Amino acid sequence: MGNEIVIRVEGLSKKYILGQRAGSAGGLRHAIEDAVAAPFRLAKRLVSGAGNSPSTPEEMEFWALQDVSFDVRRGEVVGIIGRNGAGKSTLLKVLSRITEPTKGRIGLKGRVASLLEVGTGFHPELSGRENVYLNGAVLGMRQAEVRQKFDEIVAFAGVEKFLDTPVKRYSSGMYVRLAFAVAAHLEPEILIVDEVLAVGDSEFQKKCLDKMREVTDGGRTVLFVSHNLSAVAALCGRAIYLKAGKVMMTGESGPVIARYQSDVAHQEAEPVSNPAFRSGSGTHRIHEIRATSKDFRPRGPLEFVATIRRHAPETPFHFSMHFRDEWDVAVFAINSEYLEGLSLKPGDQEVTVRIATPWLPPGDYRADAYLHCNGIIDHWPDACRFRVGADVAVQGYSSASAKNAGKVLADFKMEILPAGGKP
Repeated sequence: MGNEIVIRVEGLSKKYILGQRAGSAGGLRHAIEDAVAAPFRLAKRLVSGAGNSPSTPEEMEFWALQDVSFDVRRGEVVGIIGRNGAGKSTLLKVLSRITEPTKGRIGLKGRVASLLEVGTGFHPELSGRENVYLNGAVLGMRQAEVRQKFDEIVAFAGVEKFLDTPVKRYSSGMYVRLAFAVAAHLEPEILIVDEVLAVGDSEFQKKCLDKMREVTDGGRTVLFVSHNLSAVAALCGRAIYLKAGKVMMTGESGPVIARYQSDVAHQEAEPVSNPAFRSGSGTHRIHEIRATSKDFRPRGPLEFVATIRRHAPETPFHFSMHFRDEWDVAVFAINSEYLEGLSLKPGDQEVTVRIATPWLPPGDYRADAYLHCNGIIDHWPDACRFRVGADVAVQGYSSASAKNAGKVLADFKMEILPAGGKP
């Protein structure tokens, strides 16, 4: 690993205006829309008597990043951690030139490949084959270079049968497999990866992590955002902890992760989420979701109640929850789509979820909640938290051993016979 600095961030800040459309990336199209709408907003303020007031209830400043500074040297693998809304994805979008900073500056040395969202840079009408070449061109690769890596990319993504199918017909898993394969195989000097790996199945996630180890062993520089703290600890020599858009700590990944976990453990029990910043179409939103107890038993049951509000007409849709442990490692997921014949009808409603026998080890847990129908309607990260009591012994485990027994506890029995199998 060399001492050459390839990423330099100095006093970086990014401001958004609350009241703009959620998900606005701050790009050229949004700048044009903002310029067109500005006279109408001014007229509205004058008519309402607000005059030159700098903000209205419809427009409030929100600083997603505040005075962020750090350096990354060639060949380093740096993890960026923090809760949802901490500014991690905004930082990567600024570094990837998707959105412009409000203040500060960045310096990048080398070709950059970004994998920030499923299928970023893909054209939906083009086939998988055509998008591989298109993505390569966007990354500055010559056609001969792409051709040389083409078979390796396709084999890694596992989409051979659908190579000449338009990617608009791909599942989200196929999208992310192909997108990651292109970004990782075309050998950029700097690879920027957001939490898209969570979309793939466990086998593909392992392939991605193995490929990232190979990439880093090859001396390339990687910025890696993930809620999987185990992956950050295994892959990243350094980590940056963001909170409310500010750098709270930077250094070796172990101590930074420990500081983050300590902060999360001492934060308020009820997470807060602003629906304006959630992804999805927004035709329905999860108004509230709560655990019926803050301290469940290891053998269950777990019970949650979600209140859903309608904002626009919608076809029947589904509700799902993805559960994570205190290391933000996925434990299990439940989805109404798994239950044949069950779907949510349009309109205001309440959903009760009861999980009979989860057998979770003692500890702190959290759940992301989704509404979906051929795409995301609402995604509420860290929608609720709960605890499984450490003081409750489970058959086969002590309270201490249950804590370190793994991701789930087993409802097990053993029978011991003398050699030969006869009593």
